Amino acid sequence: MAERPAKDYWTHEAYSTSASFVPELATTILQWLDPQRDDIVLDLGCGDGVLTAKLKESCASVTGVDASANLITAAKKTYGSRAGLSWHVQDYRYLDRWINFQEEGYTKVFSNAALHWILRDPTTREPVLKSIFDILKPGGMFVFEMGGKGNVAEVHAALIAAVVHQGIPLEDARELSPWFFPSEGLMKQMLEQVGFKIQRMELEYRPTKLTMEKDGGIEGWVRLMGASFLNGLDSSAKREAVVREVCEVLRTVISHEEDGSRYLGYVRLRVLATKAV
Repeated sequence: MAERPAKDYWTHEAYSTSASFVPELATTILQWLDPQRDDIVLDLGCGDGVLTAKLKESCASVTGVDASANLITAAKKTYGSRAGLSWHVQDYRYLDRWINFQEEGYTKVFSNAALHWILRDPTTREPVLKSIFDILKPGGMFVFEMGGKGNVAEVHAALIAAVVHQGIPLEDARELSPWFFPSEGLMKQMLEQVGFKIQRMELEYRPTKLTMEKDGGIEGWVRLMGASFLNGLDSSAKREAVVREVCEVLRTVISHEEDGSRYLGYVRLRVLATKAV
């Protein structure tokens, strides 16, 4: 199983340049969450805290957790002094070992665009979901959006092929993928196995416009989101060759001729699940 590289390649600057659309496109899942004034919320995979801070405007308290120390540092720098907000660096695959959980439990656990990273390791999927179930109060809600089956399929396939062209065996190239994009059926099965009841679920094909920022676009996306593929290669020359190949292969596939904008085929899996009272 391919784990995230030890190096923390996530930075506020890189994320803002290449993936600023992620929190901007969270309107639907925030509506599903329906935050209330008395809610105590855990934001799992909070990144640089943009949505976490927005949630706090409607909740009693929000705890932001992310595996990236760089992103948590950015969140603290921007929002850390606000009452009712707290931030923690934590490998979410091992939530059951985390000692900073709200003792009385959370009314809601929220996650946006993070679970496809968190659940990549098949051996920790059930423990992660069980930990989320356990820390919810009775009647609590787990509301999340993640990549679903077929998410960013064009760039996913291009990355695997480009890595193979640099001498990595196909099966090893597949294992370098940092993502888990489940179907609705598989996610339903996994959640119900740990005790959740599915209240709402949908899979949406949502082509997403890439940023036009300098150092962003498809190249910035590949360097940030596909870093685990690049880090599986043994030289900077090979890594640069992969970036060039992916960008060139996808150039006409993802470009809109009328204005030069570029879109990736995002598929979003949204779920609202509850814990029985």
